[in-house]
Amino acid sequence: MVALRPCDLTVQRGEFVTIVGPSGAGKSTFLNIIGLLDRPTSGTYLLDGIDTAAVKDAERTALRGMRVGFVFQSFHLLSHRTARENVELAMIYRRTGRSVRRQVAEQTLRRVGLGHRLDALPTRLSGGERQRVAIARALAGRPSLLLCDEPTGNLDSQTAASVLNLLDTLHRDGLTVVVITHDPEVARRGRRTIVIRDGQVLV
Repeated sequence: MVALRPCDLTVQRGEFVTIVGPSGAGKSTFLNIIGLLDRPTSGTYLLDGIDTAAVKDAERTALRGMRVGFVFQSFHLLSHRTARENVELAMIYRRTGRSVRRQVAEQTLRRVGLGHRLDALPTRLSGGERQRVAIARALAGRPSLLLCDEPTGNLDSQTAASVLNLLDTLHRDGLTVVVITHDPEVARRGRRTIVIRDGQVLV
């Protein structure tokens, strides 16, 4: 069975692209490939001009850590760690010094509008605030590509709008943003929408 059929797709640096399609269409496979979580069985995937099929597993892991940020529907925050500590954790494997981790975490949380919640535990944050912490964690490594999988799926409409406004701001700042969604309202936020149906990427 083919999860995702061959396609020719280019996402330009600084684009805001949304990906839509029914459940089981191949969206998760697409995300896993462009996020360097899975290897395609054939074809070529270039990330920032690097042929990802040609690098070894350790290099792929490093490449993913340096260039890709992930935001998911579930926030995946550690409940016993503060907002700042959750963001700092994203930098530990980069061998970033403790003082630098703290500084970057604070700067990134301020960037997403949470400078006043640095020491709050996730249990004390609203859903929208927790998603902003998750976005800050994804941004802490200064990625060139931000991948979001249903980032507003657990949020009410007003809170979802605030998160989407944040993604708009990050895009305007030059970040490449790719959002997978079932929500037509979210899909409309993209400057380009790609449909995946029955494993076929329809550009």
